[in-house]
Amino acid sequence: MSSGTPLTRLAERLRQRLRRPGRPTSFHVPAVWTEAASTAGLALAPAWHRTRGLWRRYAWPVLSVVSILGWSVLAASILLWTAGQAFGWQEAHAAAIAAFVLFVIAIGFILGRSSYGVVLDLARTRVAVGDSAVGSIAVSNTSARPLLPAALELPVGAAAAVFHLPRMKPGQVHEDLFTIPTARRAVIVVGPVRSVRADPLHLLRRQVLWTEPEDLYVHPRTVALAGSAAGFIRDLEGMPTTDLSSADVSFHALRDYVPGDDRRHIHWKTTARTNKLMVRQFEETRRAHLAISLSINTDEYASEQEFEMAISAAASIGRQAIRDQRELDVLTQKGPLRCETGRNMLDDMTRIVGAPMRRTAVDLARTLTDTVPNASVVFIVVGSNVTPSQLRSAAASVPLGVRCLAVRLQAGAAPARANIADLTVLTLGDLSDLAIILRKAAA
Repeated sequence: MSSGTPLTRLAERLRQRLRRPGRPTSFHVPAVWTEAASTAGLALAPAWHRTRGLWRRYAWPVLSVVSILGWSVLAASILLWTAGQAFGWQEAHAAAIAAFVLFVIAIGFILGRSSYGVVLDLARTRVAVGDSAVGSIAVSNTSARPLLPAALELPVGAAAAVFHLPRMKPGQVHEDLFTIPTARRAVIVVGPVRSVRADPLHLLRRQVLWTEPEDLYVHPRTVALAGSAAGFIRDLEGMPTTDLSSADVSFHALRDYVPGDDRRHIHWKTTARTNKLMVRQFEETRRAHLAISLSINTDEYASEQEFEMAISAAASIGRQAIRDQRELDVLTQKGPLRCETGRNMLDDMTRIVGAPMRRTAVDLARTLTDTVPNASVVFIVVGSNVTPSQLRSAAASVPLGVRCLAVRLQAGAAPARANIADLTVLTLGDLSDLAIILRKAAA
């Protein structure tokens, strides 16, 4: 036995306590029990793993076939038989036999093997709210004998669709089309397709999985901002800074030539007039970097409609920024979203789950400033429950020189623009008005 095993350590500790001269033998009971439990766990671990493997491989597939009703009928049969034996009730014996016979007959409905080739095909795995999500199931008989009529189940989220298969000859293919409702933003797990065999009373239910599950992303609804992008990102020449550069697109001034300057920037007319080399000095520019602060604190929204509209507004602005090849960062109370591509951003927008929380839009704006220090345009997307004073506090955390706009969602309100100090507040009552209020912001 290895000297490092728990059993050896326990024996060594006991020997040390017994060998102490002149002192009564004593044990620290909790330590002894801890060592004993550790030793027992180590000794029984292999047997436990083997038992669990056998259970999952042999016992569980058999026991999982019995439904709750089936277990109830089986238990009732045993109890009735026991009562009949104990009290001599013939009626209890008869009822027990009847229940047991029903259980045995149910076994006949789930016996047998089926050989299917099943292909689950979703035409599109990403759709927007309101778009049609269509798919198909193609089932073929891959066996050498005809197959009796059967049923296939297709789980779609929390629901399940049932497809009835006719009697199929060898090699025959049966195809069914289905449509998935997309009324709400969600990630819907479609599949796996499973064949189900059950008796008429559903005492036993046997299912076999034929495909892997697939995720269907129902993206938030977005609106196109084509033509409005120039309204909220005006940087044809970039947004100027006070930093000077030797090469850029924004001309600033002329200065004396210094060895090492790029000769392509020599201004020859001035050089000829002053009789000394002069080079162009440029003002460094920076491309627009959008940062979107999207509050997912549901306490700040008057309704679920407002919350969904806020996600759609943020997604529309972000999608247009990505199309225009602008740098983009989107931040929520639960962290940043992926913005490498429009698909990644919309996928993460789809996964957003709102909840009441302590962190408000003001806290999120402060976090955004620390997370995206180089932002040039900041959008603060909030609900109607956010007050003007809170918006003022949120805008106060944005550095000077950074353009800050607040998009305040209020269902049914007319599109409007207002100013709170340097903050532009845009009121949005309908997603279709987003392009209008962005043009107002640019005016």
